[in-house]
Amino acid sequence: MRHSRKKADRDGLAVPTNALLPAISQLERAVFDDLLILRKLDRIVADFTEDGVLDWAGGIAKGRENIVKEVHGMRENFAKQEAEDAPLRPARLRHFMTNIVVEVNGDTARSRDFWMEFNNRNAERKAYSGAYGHAENELRKVNGKWLIASRKIFNEEMPSRTAPMQNPAW
Repeated sequence: MRHSRKKADRDGLAVPTNALLPAISQLERAVFDDLLILRKLDRIVADFTEDGVLDWAGGIAKGRENIVKEVHGMRENFAKQEAEDAPLRPARLRHFMTNIVVEVNGDTARSRDFWMEFNNRNAERKAYSGAYGHAENELRKVNGKWLIASRKIFNEEMPSRTAPMQNPAW
C-alpha cells in the first residue's frame, strides 16, 4: 500500500494520506468478505453506490438491486453445496487481499488489489488454493463516505476472466 502525504503522481492523481488509505482498503476488504463469505446483504448494499457495478465470474450486475440478486444466487449455491456435502461440516471459503494500491483524485479514486482464495471443500476439509487474481475498483465519495462505484474481478483460474498481460498496478 502506498502511504504518503497527498501529492501529485505521474498521472496527476493524488496519493491518499495515511488516514484515507486504511478507510478505502477496509471498504474493499469488507465488501469482499461480506459479499463472498458472510453474505450480509445490508452491508453489501450500503458499500456500493446506487448505480454501482459488480463485474465478476457470475456476470455483470448493475445497480444495488441487481448486486443483491447476485448475492442471493451465491447464497443458494452455498446452501446447495452444504446439502450435497452433508453430513460433513460446511466447507469454508476465504479470500485474502494484498498489495492494495489506491489513488485519489478529489471525491473519486481508483484502486487495485490482488486476491487469493482458499477453500476446504473436500472430504478431509483440508485447505487448498482455489483461485487467485486481482480486482480493479472505481470509488466515489458520497455524502462523506467512500463507496464502490465499480468492482471488476479478474480470476486467473478462469480463461474468460484472466487479466490483460500488463501490470495491473498502473
